[in-house]
Amino acid sequence: MTKTVTIAGRKIGPDHPPYVICELSGNHNGSLERALKMVEAAAKTGCDAIKLQTYTPDTLTIDSDSPDFRITGGLWDQRTLYDLYREAHTPYEWHAAIFSKAAECGVTIFSTPFDETAADLLDELGAPAFKIASFEAVDLELIAYVARKGKPMLISTGLANLGEIEAAVKTARDNGCTELILLHCISSYPAPSEDSNLATVPHLGAAFDVVVGLSDHTHGSATSVAAIALGGCVIEKHFTLARADGGPDSAFSLEPTEFTNLCLDCKNAWLSLGRVHYDIKGAELGSLTFRRSLYVIQDIAAGETFSRANVRSIRPGFGLPPAAIDKVLGKVARKSLKRGTALSWDVIG
Repeated sequence: MTKTVTIAGRKIGPDHPPYVICELSGNHNGSLERALKMVEAAAKTGCDAIKLQTYTPDTLTIDSDSPDFRITGGLWDQRTLYDLYREAHTPYEWHAAIFSKAAECGVTIFSTPFDETAADLLDELGAPAFKIASFEAVDLELIAYVARKGKPMLISTGLANLGEIEAAVKTARDNGCTELILLHCISSYPAPSEDSNLATVPHLGAAFDVVVGLSDHTHGSATSVAAIALGGCVIEKHFTLARADGGPDSAFSLEPTEFTNLCLDCKNAWLSLGRVHYDIKGAELGSLTFRRSLYVIQDIAAGETFSRANVRSIRPGFGLPPAAIDKVLGKVARKSLKRGTALSWDVIG
């Protein structure tokens, strides 16, 4: 039986349409009003779920300006961890309103907890699943705590080697997680497409017997669509109302129209996979008439011999198949035939 995971009644797996997660992250820019507008806009894109990140700067790090706590290079060059997380975090007190807005819009919502207090808050709010971020995939105590909530889990694997992924999977399963999704991820912001190594997606599924997908930090949606073609069942992508508005993750986030297209493209990619077949599909039937077949190309009198001078393989396809040419040449016409007549066996003597 094909493995599936169910989140809020939605089945996720190879036999079901891709599950597309709209990551709001910190692109609310410190405004609850903007966060609620993002939920409304995200719900209209056709995404299957909206996801938050639940932490405070103090649950992730300490307020320190020492070199260890300062980012070097990349999108957030020279910022301290504390400063970045203070800007990007979604306050705990906003969560109830955001969850309520998602329910009002009819879209599933859950989050990534970064510590036990976050997991408890999300559990109280009725989150139907939990996500473990790439950087926390090595925090086995956190994984164990979340797994004991008894809900489906998604774990991003960015930065983790095969042994670390194995430890995370074992910890989740040993602590009661029976529905697990692994998301291949390149933990670079943004991530270059050429570093994506999407061949890892099906390998993860086979190695750990799980539903797999991609947490995508590349620009655009091509990488996500490719992941679906390789057997990915889940796509997570960052979302913003407008990149021009700025925000900690805006540079690699999709705007509403782009996210709508992502959802459509992923689902169409899945539909296009289909099955192995060499039969004519319904949509092709009308094209059969445009194949080549054998036609009379100059008038033939009754009793005249068929030759390459008066019979040819041409379009359309109403005559005998081109492969029949050797059985036609040298035979005689049973009746006179006009130029443009489709050959059939009943006129061949």
